Amino acid sequence: MTKLVIGCGYLGHRVAKQWLDWGNSVAVVTRSDERAEAFRREGFCPVVGDVTNREFCESLPAAETVLYAVGYDRRAGVPRRDVVVAGLLNVLNGLDSATERLIYVSSTGVMGSHEGAWVTESSACNPQREAGRCGLEAEGVVRGHQIGGRAVVLRLAGLYGPGRLPKLADVRARRRVAAPERAYLNLIHVDDATEVVLAAEKKASEGELYLVSDGNPTRHREFYSEMGRLLGVGPVEFCLPEAGTRGAAAALGNKRVSNRKMLEDLKVELAFPSYREGLAAVCAGIGV
Repeated sequence: MTKLVIGCGYLGHRVAKQWLDWGNSVAVVTRSDERAEAFRREGFCPVVGDVTNREFCESLPAAETVLYAVGYDRRAGVPRRDVVVAGLLNVLNGLDSATERLIYVSSTGVMGSHEGAWVTESSACNPQREAGRCGLEAEGVVRGHQIGGRAVVLRLAGLYGPGRLPKLADVRARRRVAAPERAYLNLIHVDDATEVVLAAEKKASEGELYLVSDGNPTRHREFYSEMGRLLGVGPVEFCLPEAGTRGAAAALGNKRVSNRKMLEDLKVELAFPSYREGLAAVCAGIGV
């Protein structure tokens, strides 16, 4: 079978490798010639281009399954909406009619704050941040497109895993960590998120939406305190995030994300059912 991964990064690369290991032909889109060569050496079929380029998207390779997991790169100097919304529409318009399943990776950030309450797929969305507003608009683009009936939308909680632990440098250096006092942190280990994507291709009903998290939210400060304990750096000291920073914005997404529908429909068994197991695995061997 043929697969196409648009956004072959932290999550997309893992999904692509699994598809390749299963004997599929996997094309991956990248903006970098250097990364294209690295992907080619791994056995992928790299395609160099940018989703903001409409002409490029009109020549995307045909694939039965498409994973769209494009993140926003501030360093590119392109407005967020041009990438998240307009870029997505370029891709959808360019997909071949042979596409049977689109898996669109969104974020629980589109839901905004629910003042610490539990949220499900039917909960209202009221994003306070630009990222959430653009993400919610992008979900609407998927639903309103002709391919929307063949799409599955995955709203991911915060991804973490090997090579990606928030505030790791601060914790290891014993610097004060800027974190809200009460807001909840919702997470999913990247290995479990990979399994959810793979399960969504086979088991999700067309047009469905899933919240993807480990279902065990924790307070930001509890997470970093446990990281400090596992790394053996002693008690972690905290301060309030400065206004206007990403840390302050985290408090605007205060909610607890349920994963019940994901577990029941997709039959995924999480390797890391809470941040404690996931942190222990990632921190093992890191040291100070």
